[in-house]
Amino acid sequence: MSTASSKKSTSTQDAMKPVEAAVNAGKESVEAFVKVSTDAASKQYEQAISMTQEQVEKTSASLFQNYNELTSVNQANFEAFVASSNSFAKGFEALSKQMLAMTQANMEQSLTASKKLMGAKTAQEFVDLQSEFTRGQIDKMLSESAKLTELSVQVANEAFQPLQARMHQNVEKMMKPAA
Repeated sequence: MSTASSKKSTSTQDAMKPVEAAVNAGKESVEAFVKVSTDAASKQYEQAISMTQEQVEKTSASLFQNYNELTSVNQANFEAFVASSNSFAKGFEALSKQMLAMTQANMEQSLTASKKLMGAKTAQEFVDLQSEFTRGQIDKMLSESAKLTELSVQVANEAFQPLQARMHQNVEKMMKPAA
């Protein structure tokens, strides 16, 4: 029985060899497929990560550049506002000084005219002095108001000039990308 059993076992083994070979070939095919799939998936994953990193870097660089430009624009706008405010303050000071000088001169003229009026000997002399003083005051008021108007326009133009310059620069900057 041992020979028969041994022959049976050898023939079973011989019969199993093609099955084992097929199983091994299938196993090797599956392992090769898994390896190729894993390698392909790894490559695609690495490419996706690389592309994502590039996009994040580009976006970050763009954001930081835009933030820096915005900060620069805001700083320049603030500086223009400060320059405008300073110009307005100086102009307002000049206007105030001019008005104070006019008021003082008007008070002195009024005091002088009052003394003359008090020294009038007749009613006609009083009326003539009053008319002369009134005409002089009206002429002076028209002249001084023209000076104040001119000075006010000059102050407004000088105060608005830094803001206007910034506005033009900002508009040009915004129009460049659109063009």
